[in-house]
Amino acid sequence: MSQQQRNWFARHKLLTATGAIVAVVVIGAAMGGGGDSDSPTTGSKQEQPAKQGGDKKAPESKAPEKKAVTIDGDGDFEVGADVKPGLYRTTGNEDAMCYWERAKSASGEPESILANDNVTGTSYVEIKKTDKLFKSSGCNEWEAVDPKATGTPKTTLKGKGGMFKVGVDIAPGTYKSTGNKDASCYWERSKDASHGMDSILANDNATGTAIVKVTAKDGYFKSSDCGDWVKTS
Repeated sequence: MSQQQRNWFARHKLLTATGAIVAVVVIGAAMGGGGDSDSPTTGSKQEQPAKQGGDKKAPESKAPEKKAVTIDGDGDFEVGADVKPGLYRTTGNEDAMCYWERAKSASGEPESILANDNVTGTSYVEIKKTDKLFKSSGCNEWEAVDPKATGTPKTTLKGKGGMFKVGVDIAPGTYKSTGNKDASCYWERSKDASHGMDSILANDNATGTAIVKVTAKDGYFKSSDCGDWVKTS
């Protein structure tokens, strides 16, 4: 055994006896024989370079949002060509400046009118396949409405709010309106939004206090120039 080896073993025994931690040197790893100190040791596991973009997911393509079918608030529209039959709603109209009309011809004569109205607030209109023309003047935009759509029915209503869909805008029940003057308050219960005479279930012009029972079977409730309605039962 060489003197260098004897010295190494002597030092090893001393450190072990005193309880010091002995660092085991792997010959050939620490002494690479002149190799580059940053070079990886032969047989050791090397880190693989990260793949550029390998773990990134391609952005998901979003389907374009489906826009609601709308009708301009001003103009004459031929049913089937310019506008499809269905249920439409306009909101936010002021001072009865919105006028609409369903017509069976484009003659412009009073006899051609199937239904019409001057609107304050909201109105619903059902345009039928048999209609020939839909006219709108001074109205806010009309938006197609799903007849089966649900909502959050309210129990208080603006007396000048216009037309409310039962079960969607208004909850069934008994409602009271007070402070009405000179029979200017008009209310109506109707079975649909065609606005024909046969769609009206009940209506009245009220002075003072008005009380109306809106049933779950009603289609719509209409209020014009009335005091606000409050559900009492």
